[in-house]
Amino acid sequence: MNLLLIGLNHKTAPVEVRECLAPPPEELPAALRRIMALEGVREAMLVSTCNRVEVLAACEGDPQRCAEEISRWLCTGRGLAPEQVEPCLYHHQDREAVRHLFRVASSLDSLVVGEPQILGQIKQAFRAAAEAGATHTVLNRLLHKTFQVAKRVRSETDIGGAAVSISYAAVELARKIFDDLSGLTALLVGAGEMAELAAEHLLGHGVSRLLVANRTLERALELARGLGRGRGEAHPLEDLAELLPRADIVITSTGSPRPILGPETVRPALRARRGRPVFFIDIAVPRDVDPAVGQIDGCFLYDIDDLAQVVEANRAARRQAARQAEGIVAEEVVKFEQWLRSLEVVPTISALVHKAEDIRRAELARTLRQLGPLSPEQQTALDNLTRALVKKLLHDPIMFLKASAHDKSPETKRSHLALVRRIFRLGEDEPRTLAAPASRAAGRGKE
Repeated sequence: MNLLLIGLNHKTAPVEVRECLAPPPEELPAALRRIMALEGVREAMLVSTCNRVEVLAACEGDPQRCAEEISRWLCTGRGLAPEQVEPCLYHHQDREAVRHLFRVASSLDSLVVGEPQILGQIKQAFRAAAEAGATHTVLNRLLHKTFQVAKRVRSETDIGGAAVSISYAAVELARKIFDDLSGLTALLVGAGEMAELAAEHLLGHGVSRLLVANRTLERALELARGLGRGRGEAHPLEDLAELLPRADIVITSTGSPRPILGPETVRPALRARRGRPVFFIDIAVPRDVDPAVGQIDGCFLYDIDDLAQVVEANRAARRQAARQAEGIVAEEVVKFEQWLRSLEVVPTISALVHKAEDIRRAELARTLRQLGPLSPEQQTALDNLTRALVKKLLHDPIMFLKASAHDKSPETKRSHLALVRRIFRLGEDEPRTLAAPASRAAGRGKE
């Protein structure tokens, strides 16, 4: 059994190619069926996100032929010419396929290293493949190991503990000021992409309500609706002075050419708040908040340069954490590769054990007929004796096969498997001489 991983991502393909390859969620079961119908594919999973489309498959037969089939499937029927897709594809086999999957799940291959979303997306892809009946022994074991590796990376490194986007850094700073954001109200001044990202992070960290003030009310309404029922409230920018007293956190990101918040607006809001502090995060360029606001007691003001310094320091921390994570991934790849190699000898070990057990049962039955009536205790003692003998006799050949599983030379492994199967005549008809003594003994038992 060979593992193949073929796909493309944000590093190898532009968005116009990625979006053509990504199937809509409702078409995923049909896509999995088509992959499973490809020559040599025995198990499969399809990972499809905005940044990557990858096919993971366990294949039998010629891995090169199987890889060609998967690549051809990825390159056709997507509204693009195959020559537009083929140069974007990467191919990983066995150890490198496992390493790639572990790195992706651990967010070492993400657009933003350490972002947690990709692990959930892989779990969702695995769930869909399992529900479609496309995963069995190999991929089930591989994906559960993948989740363990990702969890180990998260728990043993700080790869996800430092904000590396401006919006996320703003929320992390707010957490340092307030410690716990649960139950707080945030005001977003401006409703662009930065505000939208900040809203997601704020809600994810427990903020209970978001006020959105924007020059265009329609855009504020659109953003507020996207936050979920009852969680967002849209207002025109003219309501800013009335909204400030309600806000514990204010994030500004408008395109105004001059400050829209100054001391004359903020001081009345602070008096109305009766001493409760306000955290201002100004991520606009030019700035939305007059620097003088930061001098007012009870106001904490950070601008985009402050956040950029936080982000850069955190990126350095994540790079260090990523180096630690790569070591964990390398270690776990070796462990899984050892298990994968062992699969090749499992059928031979199973055949050997089954043959020995068949012989043991037949010989035990013959002996019991010869001895005549025995007590249950005596029969159990004989059964235990024969089991122990078989177990001890098979121990060395089984250990020999297991050691062969880890041999790096495929030729050596195949020759060892062939040798054991030949010595014990596995998969062949039983030699006639095995039956003769039993027949004669049975005859003597009737005399």
